This record gives sequence, C-alpha cells and structure tokens, in this order.
Amino acid sequence: MTRVRPAAGGGRQLRVPPERLGRWLDGVATRHGTFAAVELVDGAVRVTCADTTEVTLRAPFGWRAGPALLSSFSAAVRQPHHAAVLLVRRGRWAVGVFDGVDLVVSKVDARQVQGRTAAGGWSQQRFARRRANQTDAVVGAAAETAVRVLGPHADEVEALFTGGDRGLVDDVLADPRLRALAALRRGPALEVGDPTKAVLLDTPSQFRAVEVHIVEPGERSA
Repeated sequence: MTRVRPAAGGGRQLRVPPERLGRWLDGVATRHGTFAAVELVDGAVRVTCADTTEVTLRAPFGWRAGPALLSSFSAAVRQPHHAAVLLVRRGRWAVGVFDGVDLVVSKVDARQVQGRTAAGGWSQQRFARRRANQTDAVVGAAAETAVRVLGPHADEVEALFTGGDRGLVDDVLADPRLRALAALRRGPALEVGDPTKAVLLDTPSQFRAVEVHIVEPGERSA
C-alpha cells in the first residue's frame, strides 16, 4: 500500500494493490463492523460500515459492475490492462508500456542540466538562460522518446500514468504528436524519485492499485 494522505473534504486516501484488496477489506470490517451498505456511486463502490465509516473504492481502469458489487469490483481490478507510463524529472526521463505488471517496451534516458550557482549579476543571468535551454532540450528529447516508444502502442493503451515534475510532464505532453496519448492521462500522479529502470518497473504497484477514500466517524468536514 502507498502512504496514507489527507483527503479533501475529510478522511484519508491511500492506494491498495488489487491482490490485497480482499484482505484489506476484511481488516476494515474487523475494525469498523459489518458492511451495512454497498453502493455504486459515480463509477466507484461505496461501502458503509456498521459504525458509519465510509470507504469508497475507485478502480484505475474501466470496469462493469455485476449484481454482487464487491465481488465484481474485486475481480475486475485484478484483470491485466495495457498502460503507458511517462516519468520526467530535470535531466532524466523514462517511458514504458505495460501489460498488467509486465513491461512490454521501455526507454530510460538522461541529459545534463546544470546545477544551481551562487553567482549573481550577469553570471547568474547567463546561468539561468543556459539552464532554461538545457531544460527545453530535456523536454524535447523526452517527447521524442515518448513518440518513438509509446506511439506504436497508442491504439492498445487504455490509460497513461505520469510522475515526476508535473510542469515538465505537462510540457512533454504538449507535443502535438502526443495529443491522443495525453487524452488518456489518469491521476493521481505516481509517487516516484529519479526515473530509473528500477523505478519504472515498480510503477504497476501504484497505477494498478485501487484508490481508496476512507472517512471514519468524526473525520467528516462540517
């Protein structure tokens, strides 16, 4: 599971891997009582516990609800899907296409971006211009990588997940050649460090996970 973070409007949010969802829900029932209601709300499953705790489960990919909501939801989120990943930070980027947890194709690359300097005046201005040019070069190179690696798989990809520096990711996806892929972008952003191959390989643990919003008694906003 990912770290728990506060949610807008009260409660907490976290991501739960699909393979652990059943066990996690068992823990919720143990702590908060039996499930008094299970409803479909705006494409998500909302569970209300005996102590009025509400747990909302949102699937990372589209799914079809069955008569037994929790069972059909749990089965759906375990199914493999084709997803693209784009990670960009200053000086380094990684792209990949996954089939479930399996990495089908990928590319990780880097380009130097000058570090900060304490110099002032004209030196500082020259440094700022050089750094901006280097950053633009990173964006351009990352876009070229995304077009070359992700483009051939655009028709089979169901969603795009991104992480790193949001501004740089936005700049990369502003490339007109990536317009169709950008339209598939899903949130929230992946929590990643420098885009290395190891980091890319670990992203399915986040983008396949169920987004959970849990609100216990006393946590609701007035």
